[in-house]
Amino acid sequence: MKSWPEPSLPSLPGRGGPVRLHDTVAGEVVDVPVDGPAGLYVCGITPYDAAHLGHASTYVAFDLLHRAWLDAGHEVRYVQNVTDVDDPLLERATATGVRWQDLAEQQTDVFRDDMGALAVIPPHAFVGVTEVVPQVGELVLRLEAAGAAYRLDADSGDGATTSDVYFDVASVDDLGGVSGLDRATMLHLAAERGGDPDRPGKRDALDPLLWRGRRAGEPSWPVDGLPDGRPGWHVECVAIALEELGHGFAVQGGGSDLVFPHHEMGAAHSHALGLRPYARTYVHTGMVALDGVKMSKSLGNLEFVHRLVARGVPASVVRLALLSHHYRSDWSWSEDEVAAAAARAERYRSAVSREGGVEAGSTLDAVRAALAEDLDAPAALAAIDAWCARQEAAEEPLEAGAPGLVSRTLDALLGVRL
Repeated sequence: MKSWPEPSLPSLPGRGGPVRLHDTVAGEVVDVPVDGPAGLYVCGITPYDAAHLGHASTYVAFDLLHRAWLDAGHEVRYVQNVTDVDDPLLERATATGVRWQDLAEQQTDVFRDDMGALAVIPPHAFVGVTEVVPQVGELVLRLEAAGAAYRLDADSGDGATTSDVYFDVASVDDLGGVSGLDRATMLHLAAERGGDPDRPGKRDALDPLLWRGRRAGEPSWPVDGLPDGRPGWHVECVAIALEELGHGFAVQGGGSDLVFPHHEMGAAHSHALGLRPYARTYVHTGMVALDGVKMSKSLGNLEFVHRLVARGVPASVVRLALLSHHYRSDWSWSEDEVAAAAARAERYRSAVSREGGVEAGSTLDAVRAALAEDLDAPAALAAIDAWCARQEAAEEPLEAGAPGLVSRTLDALLGVRL
């Protein structure tokens, strides 16, 4: 699957330092060892309302990590999936009378455009689930052969019988190791987030679906050894990550709503095959609300990047607004965010437009240090703010290249091109 054009990154003097990140498993900020290419897997969109600000906030956050690693001299291997076949997508397609394939492609195009506008560096592998059904099927069969999966008969809806394949959570001894949740909370979230804990016949209510046998009116694929069908949710990411990165990659990323069940079950699938650790670090972004109410597709209270841009808000201003919040914080979008970010952008533009300026090397150092300590974008912006204040107070330019260095710092490390 094609991604989007890669933004050019200006060069900066020196190198950034090692990046420390808050690991959900450890519950604290930890060193993230990088041996060889830095492997980053960020769970992607289900393309039916594909580019709201909650998505944008997550992908901009991990773009900061990508940029900080590059600035530190690391090779980065970034992988992202697109869940281009799934129940919510099929339901939306049916409700709107659109072919599910067309809906997926249309919304993925919107997402690509928005990521390009926000100057997000594209993943090296941008993989649609429909492109890797055979690989997912192979992983399901491996889990079955390892005794970590089982089949349940199901009615295909047209008079035939099929089988669904479920993962057996009893096959791992560390369920809960990613989320730290107790069983009661897991059961509640499983029901809320796409699971089917009440399905009769399952060995454990928490067992997640690996493979959904063919249902009448739904897309399905043939895979030798399995009934015609389609992938479950968690296993798709595991198949793609293991194929593209192998186990033990540096960072598994996504929104905090993916901690359970998605990332918990993904790790369990890998661990059931003896592939430990699945990821070394689990990093999660906060949730974005709209005017104080959690932004969600089910509620329909979404703000979209492309709508903001269409009404004249520069994408760089949208990105600045997102960066003004730490990636792990929950926060609420409002029109005040646009006004504050636009004012900040104008102040930056004015400060870097002078022929010369106050010393800027320490500002670059401060931005690097802020990003290296858990991607602290607000602290990085505060360093730029402080330089602008010094610049505004200066009676005469001191260094010819200072404004250019600040402009390149904003562009290369924060993705803000004025």
